[in-house]
Amino acid sequence: MDGGGSGSVTSVIETLDITCSGRKVKDISIHHYRSIPDNSKGNMDSDSWSSCPFCDSYVPSSQLTRHANAHFGDLDDFDLPPIIHPSPNSPPQSLPREQAANGSRSGANYSRGGGTSSDNGKCEVNNKISGLVGFQTRSKFYKVEAGLMALLRNCLESEVGNSYSILSGYVDHFQCLESEDAGWGCGWRNIQMLSSHLLVQRPEARKALFSGSGFVPDILSLQRWLEIAWVKGFDAPGSAQFNHVICGSKKWIGTTECAALLRSFALRARVVDFGPKESQSVPGSSIVNTRNKVSIHNMVKSKAKKGEGYQVLMDFVWNYFSDKSSIQFGQQHVVISEKTPLYFQHDGHSRTIVGIQVNHQQKRHLQYNLLVLDPAHSTAALERSLRQKVGWEKLIKRGMHTLKKPQYQLCYVDPGIASEEEMEKLKTIHSIFLEF
Repeated sequence: MDGGGSGSVTSVIETLDITCSGRKVKDISIHHYRSIPDNSKGNMDSDSWSSCPFCDSYVPSSQLTRHANAHFGDLDDFDLPPIIHPSPNSPPQSLPREQAANGSRSGANYSRGGGTSSDNGKCEVNNKISGLVGFQTRSKFYKVEAGLMALLRNCLESEVGNSYSILSGYVDHFQCLESEDAGWGCGWRNIQMLSSHLLVQRPEARKALFSGSGFVPDILSLQRWLEIAWVKGFDAPGSAQFNHVICGSKKWIGTTECAALLRSFALRARVVDFGPKESQSVPGSSIVNTRNKVSIHNMVKSKAKKGEGYQVLMDFVWNYFSDKSSIQFGQQHVVISEKTPLYFQHDGHSRTIVGIQVNHQQKRHLQYNLLVLDPAHSTAALERSLRQKVGWEKLIKRGMHTLKKPQYQLCYVDPGIASEEEMEKLKTIHSIFLEF
């Protein structure tokens, strides 16, 4: 590599360890640039610096690991070594990855030197985002040829009987993996399923989500995005419950974490709570810690025996997907809604509702089935059952008799992008409460 001027520059590739909450999470290949002295001028001094793989700033090579890890909050954000501004014979400094791809952003300086914002909080967020854009990883998942939702639609259309079904559009299934997140990752997998829909079905969301990456990130990257949402001020009570740190942990998450993450991208994520009046409380993770859980559960069971209770949830889901009866079936038995899937939370587990079916039975009785994708199921097994049209009902259909928890919560995303003024209001997560 020719640096020009009186000297030359060489590049040395080295692996950098990036840590997350005290543990190593990724090796990054980085370049150390070393200027070779021009001996003809008697200059025997050499200078070594490195380009940060996240913000492309130049720092002393001996301090690069510390600088890079600081992008992810493991060190005091402002206790950093000074940036070296290369001399004329140094390698040219490029824009940070995000700026290089999308053009320079006005009003934000992503390097540590001479930021344009006087607000240290905004500077911290910008630095974290700049680092994460280059760091986030596309999540691996089992890709179903022709799409899982298309297979589900075919199965529903082939059913005999007087039934009508409404489905979300495109949704990929993300399953929990024994080697990665079995037992704790269901919430993150449901966020991935919801994100897969938003990226394909809503152009405005595709531009906003994950800095326009266009793909669904892995769990570790999602955890970092949630931490950034907290730094921005979204769901402060929820952030405090996790002590403001979740990256690298196996902590369970709920609807408010989903809503906070999506709202930080200016998406209008909403939360709905279902339960007895006595259970009305703060939405989200608090569902696990409800007082008098046994008495509440008994109350719900009593209402369920009378044909009440869970019907409230079923009616809400039907009205949600049918968009207050704006959908017309005509001669069709299966139609596609423009609504997003529903993040479906209860004590101990969460799933994704991708549609609902109603069966018209005798005496005008209506029987509802939620159509659910469960991250605990194998995607390959789902695909096989749908293609063969054998056993898929047990995996996907959930009737009212399967609802046995005292409380449930849903999270969905309304269309559009929030304004700056609306964003401030979205930082506080209020839920709609519907009584069983």
